[in-house]
Amino acid sequence: MKRRLVIIIIAVLGLTGVVSGLIMAQAVTWQALTPTRLEQEFQEAWTLAKTHYAGEADIVRVTESAIQGMLSALDPHSNYLDPKDYAELRREQESRFYGIGVTINRRNGRVHILSVIPDTPAEHAGLQYGDAILAVDDTSVVDWSTAQVARLVRGERNTLVKLTVERVGEAKPLTVRIKREPVPLPSISNAFMLRSGVAYVGLTRGFQGTTIDELNEAIRQLKAQGTRGMVLDLRFNPGGLLTQAVQVASRFLQPGEVVVSVRGRKSTRPPYRSMSADQDGFPLIVLINQASASASEIVAGALQDHDRALIVGEPSFGKGLVQTVYPIMRGFGGAVTLSTARYYTPSGRLIQRDYSRLSNYDYYLARGNNQHGNAATTDGGRPVYGGGGIEPDVLIPMPNDPMRGRIFGAAFEFTRHLVAGQIKGLAYFRVERPQPVRSDAEVKVDINEAVLKAFRQFVEKRREFQLSPADADAHLEYTRQRIQEEVATARYGVEAGNRIALEHDEQLQRAVQALPQAKELVENLRQAKERRF
Repeated sequence: MKRRLVIIIIAVLGLTGVVSGLIMAQAVTWQALTPTRLEQEFQEAWTLAKTHYAGEADIVRVTESAIQGMLSALDPHSNYLDPKDYAELRREQESRFYGIGVTINRRNGRVHILSVIPDTPAEHAGLQYGDAILAVDDTSVVDWSTAQVARLVRGERNTLVKLTVERVGEAKPLTVRIKREPVPLPSISNAFMLRSGVAYVGLTRGFQGTTIDELNEAIRQLKAQGTRGMVLDLRFNPGGLLTQAVQVASRFLQPGEVVVSVRGRKSTRPPYRSMSADQDGFPLIVLINQASASASEIVAGALQDHDRALIVGEPSFGKGLVQTVYPIMRGFGGAVTLSTARYYTPSGRLIQRDYSRLSNYDYYLARGNNQHGNAATTDGGRPVYGGGGIEPDVLIPMPNDPMRGRIFGAAFEFTRHLVAGQIKGLAYFRVERPQPVRSDAEVKVDINEAVLKAFRQFVEKRREFQLSPADADAHLEYTRQRIQEEVATARYGVEAGNRIALEHDEQLQRAVQALPQAKELVENLRQAKERRF
């Protein structure tokens, strides 16, 4: 699923977890020590470092690191945002940013352009699928992550950014100067009808200011095509605005049903309740994985507790701490995000996974099996558990085949050459300019034996992929699919490539097979309501 992970990531923040019961200990400590005494101690340490440190020091960076260190000692999600990060957060939550109009991702050790949004500065500047970004404003980004490059490319409206890219078929790197302009950043990455007649909505880019409007429009268009059910894909969704998560869950619930409860150290506010009625009633499946976090877990938990949806996939991340952003009024324009409360599902399950005995590495990257916490039951009496994210009703692990990873990278590099007209005998695959397709149009890309033969020859020459022609033949269908997906991305855009990938997505295919179970939930729910009246 690396193909889906475009820009959207969960940032690794802070240093270590805190021990159980720390909130109580902190309350006593903070009451016992006056702010003046703490400020004096920090000021003295800061002055000593400034006066006696042997080397040169960036005082602003040192001070910001001190703030981050303090917050990291609280929990893995409390964090300091410098002015640029804070401005970026506000832009993303408003579903707008000033960029150039490209989708990027890290492939084979470098960040590449996967698609260019039509009628944007990037298209006007001539950027293309497969361009490898070497530098941004003369700063080398060869070893940078996708998120780091994206942050550097974005900036103030109408300002210029210079990109240096490597393009297949060009002897020297190309340099272009592009004016930053508003670029849409929708929450929904894809919405279309699967061949099975099931509607698919990929809500993978977080919950932002436009999420519920996007969802309503997507469902309206899909219902017009006729559907026997729907898959709401929340895999890799990192969360976002609580208000939007409540509205998304409300879209499928009955008025007044609890969506989520928020309990803080000092107070507990009334639970958030559904504000609208289920307008559809069709069977619903929600896909989640270990990168589904926060707001996406609120939606999945609410729909599971009320037996409105069948949850399919892998256990979610388990991020149930409420983050409140507090601007620092007397600083440089930054802010702090503090964990001020915890999220609980309608049945009373705690979403937050335990972090008290984990390093940040283990918390974010080396996860084992989720530990069951408090037990609860759904409206229909099914057992569910808290304290470890949202457990799926139907567990479908992600396929883990190292050979597929090698084919993934090799197919991308091969397609870069293929669509640039650099593969002998296959010049008709050259893409001069992508042509986006409608969401209801079928995406067709024929990968014939001539293409597969050329791929075998390509990997035989390119030893860095550690892939032999025999390896490709042993995984022939996956090899064909990967090339098909990349060619579709180059010809029609990243959404088209994702659609081909989704048609072969094993988790999605098995989720669709579970539709009868989702239908049974809906029927049981309907009968229960009839008995109440």
